[in-house]
Amino acid sequence: MKNNRIGRRGFLRVVGGAGVLSATAPGYVLGSEQLFSKAGSAADGVLVESSQFDELGGWKIDTQHYQQMGGCYLLAHGMGKPVANATTQVALPSAGTWHVWVRTRDWCQGEWKSPGRFQVSVNDETLSPEFGTEDTSWHWQKGGAVQIDDPTKVKIELADLTGFDGRCDAVYFSKSSAPSLPNEAAEVVQWKDQVTGRAARKVDEFEFDLVIVGGGISGCGAALAARSQGLKVALIQDRPIFGGNASEEVRVHTLGIHGRAAGILKKIDTEHYPNGSALAIKDQKKREATMAASGVKLFAGHVACGLSKNDGRIESVEARDVGSGLLRRFYAPVFVDATGDGWLGYWAGAEYRVGRESHTEFGEAWDKHGDLWSPEIPDKRVMGTSVLWNAEKTNQRSNFPDVPWAMPVAKDHEATAGEWYWEYSNNDLDQIDDAETIRDHMLRAIYGSFANAKRHPKNAPWTLKWVSFVGGKRESRRLMGDHIYTMKDAAERREFEDAVVVETREIDSHYQQVLQGNLVDFLSKALFYKTGGEYFVPFRSLYSKDIDNLMMAGRCFSCSHIGLAGPRVMNTCGQMGVATGYAASLCKAYQTTPREVGRKHVRELRGLIGFEDRSS
Repeated sequence: MKNNRIGRRGFLRVVGGAGVLSATAPGYVLGSEQLFSKAGSAADGVLVESSQFDELGGWKIDTQHYQQMGGCYLLAHGMGKPVANATTQVALPSAGTWHVWVRTRDWCQGEWKSPGRFQVSVNDETLSPEFGTEDTSWHWQKGGAVQIDDPTKVKIELADLTGFDGRCDAVYFSKSSAPSLPNEAAEVVQWKDQVTGRAARKVDEFEFDLVIVGGGISGCGAALAARSQGLKVALIQDRPIFGGNASEEVRVHTLGIHGRAAGILKKIDTEHYPNGSALAIKDQKKREATMAASGVKLFAGHVACGLSKNDGRIESVEARDVGSGLLRRFYAPVFVDATGDGWLGYWAGAEYRVGRESHTEFGEAWDKHGDLWSPEIPDKRVMGTSVLWNAEKTNQRSNFPDVPWAMPVAKDHEATAGEWYWEYSNNDLDQIDDAETIRDHMLRAIYGSFANAKRHPKNAPWTLKWVSFVGGKRESRRLMGDHIYTMKDAAERREFEDAVVVETREIDSHYQQVLQGNLVDFLSKALFYKTGGEYFVPFRSLYSKDIDNLMMAGRCFSCSHIGLAGPRVMNTCGQMGVATGYAASLCKAYQTTPREVGRKHVRELRGLIGFEDRSS
């Protein structure tokens, strides 16, 4: 654990795409015995963050949109059945009249009652408005005033009214009837830290040989490989479990081959089950056991929120503990970005790309309409996000609520299960900035399609069994390395002296499909190009060309839009993780950078992975 960091410069924490200088002073250590109260107070009010409630009931903590809206909020994801109440107890500074404000949003506003309605009660007194009914953006909705007689024990309760994804970020008690409350993500985060007192507290600091951000198959593979070489490794993951798209929260089976990394990847991959299957739970147990026994220091439930740089290198990464709100800082000589969205590279100022290149840039396949492979003019089109789901047939009739708010998306489509092609991409929406909107669009598609199917008597016994609330992304930012991997690299099966990943699957890109002449924008089709054998990814595509000590593993590796389409699946991305984990061990052994490992020690790296005989 780091001590004596007094005198270091300010910390760049980035939220909502804007850099802000943190009020936290680097340099001190906060012991676990000094944890603050979950209710933070300021001169004129007290903040209670929903992610720190004592009992969540049936509400889920959603961490996916922290960067965009400034919090980890509670989601009433009941698939049409109201979830059990979330409750907590806090202390207020004094008795008397307190005005209550709730940070929430109406996620589906229109000519219908808002589907995400919920109530808030204080000391069993239900506040008069229903929440989640006003503004489509995150905002503070007024909840009226309450009289508090005993300020030492104040009970707060969230009561879901619909089961359709109401959401609450925080509750604020104010002595003022018109407090000034922030709404922009960066301002909200800073304000929360100030109100709770976190801004003035010393931050836990840790030193590792390697810090990996992103606990999907890529990040887990990197962590296991690095640890096998004796490195002290930290793995930071925003969700409570590991696996990313392969986790039981998303339930996509792992595709691709293990290549030379089978010894590691078989410990964390999945069976080839139907996407969305409950078999993911068994694989999750295997993966969690593997990671727990690995010796890797695991930081699940920690949202990366910024980094510091020194002389063009990343010096440290900062992450917030979802359950406590505490910030922790992680120092290392080398980092791996396995976030999928390329957050570390983005914050550090690395070059990145989003969308499709012109077919002329790399000589990639195209058609004159620009609807399939590459367009003539570059655009921002990317593969989309899937939300998986399924239903089951029971032995009795089951009802499903009317969902008029879902029909503008679902239209006349009927279904009782989803698959990978339940996917949404829209050229006007960004897969990162608009991730919550994209996920919500898919929820409307699912609920509406199921409601349409339920109109038929034959489907009366069917009931929703499981609907993911975590989106499975395919494509967003791609960080640029010394080599940009392209369609031609795969199609022509080019060999590289620094090849560290091998794959055989087709190049596989997606686009939205049209059914019966009507655009159903939540379904996609796959476009395939067979390579005819093995193709390889070079190590030069797995480190940033701009940031000396940053590697990337997974779908944010250095590639073109179509270059991503072949090796983007999880086992292949896991191979990338394994390669970066081994490369980190050579960075330590030779006190050098990833680029120099690729230039001077690539044979040793390939030997660790299994591409060359290390004894020769």
